[in-house]
Amino acid sequence: MTVNRIGLVVHGGRAEAVAAARAVRGWCAEHAVGCADIDVWQDGERHSAREELDAAGDPDLIVTLGGDGTFLRGARLAAEGDVMVLGVDLGRVGFLTEVPATAVRTALDAVREERITVESRMLLTMRASCRLEVPQHMEALMQYGRGPLLPPPRVRSECEIGDDWGVALNVTALNDIVVEKLARDRQVSVGVYLAGRLLASYSADALLVATPTGSTAYSFAAGGPVVSPRAEGLVFTPVAPHMAFNRSVVAAPDEPVALRVLERSGQAAVSIDGQLRGVLNPGDWIGVYAAPRRLKAVRLGPMDFYGRLRERMNLTDAPAALADGTAAPLWPVTTPPPDDLAHLALPPLPTSLG
Repeated sequence: MTVNRIGLVVHGGRAEAVAAARAVRGWCAEHAVGCADIDVWQDGERHSAREELDAAGDPDLIVTLGGDGTFLRGARLAAEGDVMVLGVDLGRVGFLTEVPATAVRTALDAVREERITVESRMLLTMRASCRLEVPQHMEALMQYGRGPLLPPPRVRSECEIGDDWGVALNVTALNDIVVEKLARDRQVSVGVYLAGRLLASYSADALLVATPTGSTAYSFAAGGPVVSPRAEGLVFTPVAPHMAFNRSVVAAPDEPVALRVLERSGQAAVSIDGQLRGVLNPGDWIGVYAAPRRLKAVRLGPMDFYGRLRERMNLTDAPAALADGTAAPLWPVTTPPPDDLAHLALPPLPTSLG
């Protein structure tokens, strides 16, 4: 594909990310490709994704250099511009990034020569009973150690507003949207609706809706299921609920999840991909649903998600299982699949086996 301009999102606190950014800029100079740094912390304040893209000259490829947090910042930009994002891996336990830093120039060559696949990832968006804003006193508290907050989400003017459906907000989440308590000594009470019907009213530390991509993030830490990023669905997970039913529920991609703060609850914070974006009062609600737009993630080959799961989570085999005989092989088959199985998605075999 033709790449005319690259937007760089760099974890400036890591020397290897800064070095990889120099390699990207060098590649751009050699190939007459424009390159702009997108510094999400610039000028002591945050900007909307649209403002950041405009300032960067509207790039047609976003390259992130860091871990999953850096990738999430780049994904927000890529989703807004409907452009591809390439994640260069400098993290430790993440699942989102694709390319090791040493291979960044090779990856850019592959993009330019169209030797890539573009993986379509589900995103979340939302409506709310009111516009989301962070109170000034809370914004001052949140600045410590985290940098400035994102601006309040704007209303999507192209969408109908009002009645039972609230306002459509211009937000996208690759991982999750979370409603969580503000006071340490008081849980948040929330009525949870799936596909328009009350599931249950929860008293919990937090309630979250995750994408399959986000199933290995906060939802996983709260005991939720691991879901293949190739799957479609919304994963609802309560965090430390005071009730017997503490399980996740996986809804279909066209089934929205609504969260209404109940009358006697305290205030609740709304976080989108880990970024605080607003505060809800009792009676306020949000509705979370699959976004019409998808994230376009650059892949250099098929992703071995389950191999990465085993590696990143340090999964080991049960001693009792190993005591029963020979350990299970990492690769149970070493030959190509027969014709009736040719449609199955399987990672390529290591070269030593293929």
